[in-house]
Amino acid sequence: MEKLTLDEFTKFKYISTLKFSPDGEKICFVQHEADMKKNGYNSYLWIYNNERLYKLTSFGKEKNYLWLDDENILFPSMREENNDKDKKRTIFYKINVNGGEAIKDFEVEEKITGIKRINDDKFLITVIMEEESEKDYKVFDEIPFWINGQGFSNKKRNTLCIYDKKTSKIEKITERYENVGGYDILNEKIVFVSNTYENKMEKYNEIKLYDIKNKKIETIISVSNKLNFSKPFLIDDETIIVPASDMKLYGINENKKFYKINIKTKDIKCITPNFDASLWNSVGTDSRFGGNEMMIKKNEHIYFVSTQEYYSKLFKINKEGKIEKVIDEEGTVDGYDIFDEKVVFTGLKGLKLQELYLNGKQITSFNTWVLEKSLSIPEKIEIESNGDKIVGWIMKPIDFDENKKYSAILDIHGGPKTVYSDIYYHEMQYWTNRDYVVFYCNPHGSDGRGNEFADIRGKYGTIDFEDIMNFTKYVVEKYTFIDKEKIGVTGGSYGGFMTNWIIGNTDFFKAAASQRSISNWISMGMTTDIGYYFAEDQMDTNPWNGFEKMWNQSPLKFADKAKTPTLFIHSDEDYRCYMPEAIQMFTALKYHGVESKFVLFHGENHELSRGGKPEHRIRRLKEITEWMDKYLKK
Repeated sequence: MEKLTLDEFTKFKYISTLKFSPDGEKICFVQHEADMKKNGYNSYLWIYNNERLYKLTSFGKEKNYLWLDDENILFPSMREENNDKDKKRTIFYKINVNGGEAIKDFEVEEKITGIKRINDDKFLITVIMEEESEKDYKVFDEIPFWINGQGFSNKKRNTLCIYDKKTSKIEKITERYENVGGYDILNEKIVFVSNTYENKMEKYNEIKLYDIKNKKIETIISVSNKLNFSKPFLIDDETIIVPASDMKLYGINENKKFYKINIKTKDIKCITPNFDASLWNSVGTDSRFGGNEMMIKKNEHIYFVSTQEYYSKLFKINKEGKIEKVIDEEGTVDGYDIFDEKVVFTGLKGLKLQELYLNGKQITSFNTWVLEKSLSIPEKIEIESNGDKIVGWIMKPIDFDENKKYSAILDIHGGPKTVYSDIYYHEMQYWTNRDYVVFYCNPHGSDGRGNEFADIRGKYGTIDFEDIMNFTKYVVEKYTFIDKEKIGVTGGSYGGFMTNWIIGNTDFFKAAASQRSISNWISMGMTTDIGYYFAEDQMDTNPWNGFEKMWNQSPLKFADKAKTPTLFIHSDEDYRCYMPEAIQMFTALKYHGVESKFVLFHGENHELSRGGKPEHRIRRLKEITEWMDKYLKK
């Protein structure tokens, strides 16, 4: 078999946004692929119809769409007008799935972030409302004032509106400083979750109901209830089902439970008191692209994805709180749709990349060629650490020879409330093709095992560090083909924090690559988009009441003990872990004479390794690999 090359991911086909036609006979989905000429990605609409699979559009910007009827699809395209570069409009095109060109249907003089159909002429839309700003400077008077992946956000709000295609008029439903999250529509009633703020966005939000016919808005559950809601759903004229958490026991990462709200009485009741699992797909990989809804409404049921140990599965719940499994397979559910008894989904299974599955049968072959490459099969490992089972994997080098000694790389996931699995991970597979052993695990703090296992608030760098080191020591002792003197460590986000922590607390590793990291909880809390509430929550204190505690859990405190040659990878538009986090740690290592290097990517954000520009993703992996080669393959 041919070896896997570093840039192989640029040939991957990614799948997202699956939707059945109204009659359930066809499936539309978005297929994404890298475009090396423009150093970006193209997105197209595809159709699956009676075992026939074909590409529907060719603009390359089709990331969302609506089925208008069984034969016609509406899709938006953002375009800057040549005479006004700062103003954007959204143009909607209509196309028949049986053939023909896309034709312009209407345009809206706003940047649209979401759309649902009300009737033939009216659409429920969300648009970005913002204040005028000067081109050469910015004014900030609230927090957050920037959001990772979205840029400067001061006074920007997601506003709920109704657009009338006949009159080209937009009717605003929500207030100027009200920010709308998820929303649903049924029988000319709109339910939505929102929060209103002008100085500081709080963690709590509220649920409102809008009557389209009477143009009346009503608060169903106010912010005074101190709940954090996800997307709400109208099940019938009297019932709302919504995930929510009061965050009292486990903070902002606490798993949400489902609540039922009586619209008339405004009574709210938890209907899943014993359900303790996340309501999203937290299984990590660097081989996805494009967004998907993790929760949808069909036939008076709410369907949702939940991470169970180290796989993501599909469930449904009715308004009485009865939960049933719909997809219970090894692998991930990255996106899906339901029509009667039909289930279509995309996900990763074993070493297979994303494909489309209809009632369990694979119906696409976009990425089957990858299985013809030299790939390493992850071998599961379980150890005991801190009173719990810790699950991980080891990947042997391609062309493994039991008589040879190999260098190894420990990879640490982000989050911390995410998980690793045995699915395809490109960087790991690439390293095994370069004669590295790769190993990784899910320590305390990871998802998939309930709230208590995931809760490491105020304990960063303690039990999680112990779990990772216990796992590492077990791997090194059991797998004697690993050269103990040639082991490196890397990770991003929380994995970057842990890499920074490791180099200041042990000399075990001979090379490190810290990516999009945290080095100082105090600066992280005061500079990043979620920092002002995330740092306080995760440290269980703040700089004014617990400075020493936050400093004691900051890797920067221990930088003077570091001896490990360390590479820092960061992006200048990463507002989730802002670049001062890498700068501080890099400077500290240089100050103390430790070999180190800092690579800063312009125009990238926290998603560099997963959704960054293709050339930047290639360079990132090249930098990390060459750093490991330099110190582990001497």
